[in-house]
Amino acid sequence: MAQIDPPADVLVGDWLTFPEAADQLGIPPGRLKQLFRDRKLLAVQRPDGTMAIPAAFFDGGSIVKGLHGTLTVLLDCGFDDSEALRWLFTADDTLPGTPIQAMTEHRGTEVNRRAQALAF
Repeated sequence: MAQIDPPADVLVGDWLTFPEAADQLGIPPGRLKQLFRDRKLLAVQRPDGTMAIPAAFFDGGSIVKGLHGTLTVLLDCGFDDSEALRWLFTADDTLPGTPIQAMTEHRGTEVNRRAQALAF
C-alpha cells in the first residue's frame, strides 16, 4: 500500500482505520483485506504511519456505488493508489465539487467518463 503525501492527506480529510472500516461495513477484517486485493477499496499509509481508508468511500454500511469501476479505470490508466486518491478528492469546477462527491451524489457516470478520458 502506498504512502500518501501530506497535501493529498489534507484533501481527503476524514479517514477510517482498518477496524473502523470493517465495522462500518459490518464485515470481518479478513474480508476487508480481500476488498483491497480485489481493488474495490484503496488504503494508504498516512504521514503518521497509520494505514487508513478515506471515510468518503463509504455510504452508510456500504461502499460508494461505482467506486470499484472508477478505481479500475484510474489504475488501468497508470495511476498509483496515491494518485488515484488525489484525483478523486481534487475539486473539479466542471462537476462541480470533487469526483468522490459527485459519486456520493449519484453522478458517477460523469466521473467515470472523465476517468476514462485520462486514458486517451
